[in-house]
Amino acid sequence: MKTTVDELQAFTAVVDGGSITAAAEHLGQTVSGISRALGRLERKLDTTLLRRTTRRLELTEEGRAFLAHARAILASIDEAEEQMAARRQKPAGRLRVNAASPFMLHAIVPLVAEFRQAFPQIDLELDTDDLNIDLLERRTDIAIRIGELRDSTLHARPIATSRLRVLASPGYLAAQGRPKSVASLARHTLLGFTQPESLNRWPLRGGHGDEWPITPALTASSGETLRQLALEGVGIVCLAGYMTAADTVRGDLVQVLARDTVEVRQPISAVYYRNTQLSARITCFLDFIGARLGLENPA
Repeated sequence: MKTTVDELQAFTAVVDGGSITAAAEHLGQTVSGISRALGRLERKLDTTLLRRTTRRLELTEEGRAFLAHARAILASIDEAEEQMAARRQKPAGRLRVNAASPFMLHAIVPLVAEFRQAFPQIDLELDTDDLNIDLLERRTDIAIRIGELRDSTLHARPIATSRLRVLASPGYLAAQGRPKSVASLARHTLLGFTQPESLNRWPLRGGHGDEWPITPALTASSGETLRQLALEGVGIVCLAGYMTAADTVRGDLVQVLARDTVEVRQPISAVYYRNTQLSARITCFLDFIGARLGLENPA
């Protein structure tokens, strides 16, 4: 049988207080409980630690030797608890974050400097992937996912939403003309995703209801690639506001078919495994980006 912390605490409290009664009062326990703890400790060590006299308890030679070890063990526990408390107040350690390339570039990267200033002891490891990854296989703490979640093994925390818009560059519109109706998109160069196919159903009112399935003339797996193509005037694209907000503010991309556009906000969530006990560094990262991106991001 191993010595327990409770037994060490009972032993040192008796020594410090001079009696079992004083130790019981100090530790908020019963006299019989302290007495039993001392008895168990002496049986485990197979030695007498305290000599009981009519007036008080006195340490034996073995007791004095063991007391130094007991105090050192309890001090180490206290120090470890204090360090963990400080770690909660000042989170530290490696934090692995995965996100699709466009979200990483346009939403997370601009916040990294401020996050590092606020939490200098957290070592960020940023990984980009435009496909959903296995968090355990990639040893990822947090993954940012956009759209509806289907994996029930994951716990999700909403951090933002982002509006979808149909966009084109002024150069493209000057050369090809601005589409006057949803049906007129058939005469334009449309830029779409290789997968998933759902991203090629644009939020436009028409004969198909509130979604307009497009036939892309050019496809790419990355939203950032499609953004760059649109900026170069290659065609019309439908992208989320988190990656195009700055482009529209500068006028590099402009919205088309605004009156026919259905208000659609993609949910943006941070996910991690349900059986993961949230560390301080995960919690502070989620709080940080959630506060700055906002659940109702207007972009």
